[in-house]
Amino acid sequence: MIRVCVVDDQTLVRKGLRGLLELDEDLSVVAEACDGDQALDAIETHHPDVVLLDLRMPGRDGIATLQELRARGRTEPVLVLTTFDDDELVLQALRAGARGYLLKDVTLEELVGAVRTLAGGGTMVQPGITDRLLRAVRAGGTGVPVEHSETAAPLEPLTVRELEVLRLMASGWSNREIAAALHLAEGTVKNHVSNVLLKLRTRDRTRAVVRALQLGLLHAEDR
Repeated sequence: MIRVCVVDDQTLVRKGLRGLLELDEDLSVVAEACDGDQALDAIETHHPDVVLLDLRMPGRDGIATLQELRARGRTEPVLVLTTFDDDELVLQALRAGARGYLLKDVTLEELVGAVRTLAGGGTMVQPGITDRLLRAVRAGGTGVPVEHSETAAPLEPLTVRELEVLRLMASGWSNREIAAALHLAEGTVKNHVSNVLLKLRTRDRTRAVVRALQLGLLHAEDR
């Protein structure tokens, strides 16, 4: 059972998300919170597997909540909820430690898939963020921190297949979706993803996309 905490200042949104998530028998909403302070308390108490976090909230907003979670050493994966006009907030959220983001008009399938991805240790790079990261790279930075090892050149060039997988990763595709698109076994795709992360010296898919943009391996059309 995947345990979820939903954080949003709008009651209808929280209840709606709870209702949608609990349509899946493998998901359970163990806590709700209407602001960052309540979220911090709920996370400390319930230890959810995934946190769905709104960015725009009164009082302690989503960014401040992410920063405080990191300061406290909390490791629960956070999936931020945003709207189309939150470009800068998305980058700030990634910098503050978010593992991914969703738009609030997301479908049920996408929502559940994203929760499963984060619960399984993955990250969610949804279509659209590639353009924002590319613009940020061209402007001189992404707002997403990288480790020292991530600033070095790749260990070795990516293969043609690894580049194909990387482009689909940048579009937010899951391993299962990539496998179907490329007619590969899901285990084979996992191996390719692992190789991409290793060669790009990155720890997760989000940083891999950022690094690939910095190296010129991805372009705006690769999404």
